[in-house]
Amino acid sequence: MGSATRGRLGRKTVDAPPISIRRPKPLKRGAGPRRGRLPRVSEDRVRVRIGPNGIATVTMVRSDKHNALDQAMFEGLMNAAEQVAGDASVRAVVLHGEGKSFCSGLDIASFMAGEGGTDVLLARDDDRLANFAQRVTYDWSLVPAPVIAVIHGNCFGGGLQIALGADIRIAAPDAKLSIMEVKWGLVPDMGITQTLPRLVSIDVAKELTFSGRIVSGSEGLKLGLVTRTAEDPLSAALSLADEISQKSPDAVRAAKRLYDETWTSNDTAAALVLESELQTGLIGKPNQIAAVVAGMSGEPPVFVDPA
Repeated sequence: MGSATRGRLGRKTVDAPPISIRRPKPLKRGAGPRRGRLPRVSEDRVRVRIGPNGIATVTMVRSDKHNALDQAMFEGLMNAAEQVAGDASVRAVVLHGEGKSFCSGLDIASFMAGEGGTDVLLARDDDRLANFAQRVTYDWSLVPAPVIAVIHGNCFGGGLQIALGADIRIAAPDAKLSIMEVKWGLVPDMGITQTLPRLVSIDVAKELTFSGRIVSGSEGLKLGLVTRTAEDPLSAALSLADEISQKSPDAVRAAKRLYDETWTSNDTAAALVLESELQTGLIGKPNQIAAVVAGMSGEPPVFVDPA
């Protein structure tokens, strides 16, 4: 997206809104993220900023607890996913944690002290695929724009599962990652069946899950848990998001859908048909023409928001 588009969008700074009862689906594809049935909570867990180039920065802001997941954090993340999914100006999302860590996992003490304990984590609406806990990972797959997770410090248990829900993960070499649930006598259950099989072989998944061992960002890169490493992963993620923002948002969103719906599918015919359908939906449309004109002229492209 060129400078003309940046000037047109302007800057927006907002906090992720509180959860409320039932809203229409913001996406056309599948069951998009919607609001749940739980009470309103404080808005101090997740902050959303959308810049002039369409980059949404989603920040977990419970740094004093290494961004551990209490109920307010769960709800803030769900609301953030819904907000960016429903904003057509968003070209890419950068998800990161404020302070020393990305996310240290579940804050069990906060749930045990609350009414209902940890049962709330397993609550599932009849019309949803994902339960309450799973939505903070699964809902990112329903955001049409690419989501980039920035991993630094501790990224344990549910925190790692959130990162795995992103399209791309950029980690600090010394970040600490672990599928840590076995330490507490549990299995990973926040949508990991929909993410980890795309990234690593089953023996690697089992070794990490059975042992719960902590791996560095550098080892995570070798294993396939992260996309790449960077000394300053946030700057690297913002740079990548800016590069993505300068491409046709229609093409980028279509590519995300293409891979998400076919990558682990065995239905070859359906995958090939989807390629054709998505391409047909792009050819000759304003943003595809703008991309061609920019490529031929060398001028920055000016794209319109997806319909």
